[in-house]
Amino acid sequence: MFSINKALGLLPNASEHGRAVDHLLEVCHWFMAVLFVGWTCYFFYTIFRFHKSRHPRADYHGVQSKASAHLEFSVVLIEAVLLLGFGLPLWGKRVTGDQFPDNAEAVRIHAVGEQFAWNFHYPGPDGVFGKQNTEFLSSSNPLGIDPKDPAAQDDIVTKNEMHLINGKPTVIDISSKDVIHSFSLQHMRMCQDAIPGSRIPMWFRPIRAGEYEIVCAQLCGAGHFAMRAVMKVETKVEFDAWMKEQSDLQHPKAAPAPAAAAAPPEPAK
Repeated sequence: MFSINKALGLLPNASEHGRAVDHLLEVCHWFMAVLFVGWTCYFFYTIFRFHKSRHPRADYHGVQSKASAHLEFSVVLIEAVLLLGFGLPLWGKRVTGDQFPDNAEAVRIHAVGEQFAWNFHYPGPDGVFGKQNTEFLSSSNPLGIDPKDPAAQDDIVTKNEMHLINGKPTVIDISSKDVIHSFSLQHMRMCQDAIPGSRIPMWFRPIRAGEYEIVCAQLCGAGHFAMRAVMKVETKVEFDAWMKEQSDLQHPKAAPAPAAAAAPPEPAK
C-alpha cells in the first residue's frame, strides 16, 4: 500500500509507541488528501457549473440543498473522532504519571539544554542523582553538580552524546540553563520543550539499535542550527562498557601508594 508518510520523508520509527503515532499520522494524511482532492474537484465544478455564460442572470435564492451542511458536519465529526478518540489517548499515555515506568526498570537521564549544546546527566551505579546548585556552575562543571555530595561521586555527565539500552524504558527529565529549547527525537516520535526553571519528564522504549540525531526544534539563537547531539541505542553489554569507560575517565581512582623499598640484607659476619 502506498504510504503518504514515506512519500513525505518521515524518518523510520525506532520506538515501541511510534507505530501508533505513525498510524495516526497516516490516517490524518489520507483524510487531508481526500479533502484536498474533493474540494479541488468541487471548486472546478462550480467554475464550470455557474459560469456567467451559462447563467447570465444571478440566482438570488441560492442553494436550496443541505448537502453542503451535511458534508461540513461529517468533516467536523471525523476530526473530532481523530482528536478525542485517538490523539488525546495517545498523548495521555506519554504524560500521565501512572503510565511512567518504575525507576528500577528504566534508564534515568537528565537532559539540560544550553546555547548551543545538550548536556546529559546519568546517576551512576548508585542510581541516585547528585545535588545541583548554580553556585557550582563552571566550564568543567556545566550542570553545577555539588562536588561534596556523596551521591554525586559516581555521576556521569556527557555533552552532545546520549546512550540508551535497546528494549529498556527510558525516562528523560528535560530542562534548560538559559532560553527555551526543544528536545526533539524524531526517530523516537518524541519532542518536548526545555524550559528554564522546569524539569519536564518524557519516556519511551527504544526498539531498534543504532545511532540517531537529536536536534533542537525551537529557535534559540544564532547558533540554533548547530545545536545537535547523538543518541546511541545499544545492547546492555555495550551500554555498561560505555558507562565504565566514562566512570574511569571522569572519576579516576587514586593511584596506589608505591610499596616501601625492602631493607638491604645485613652483611654476613
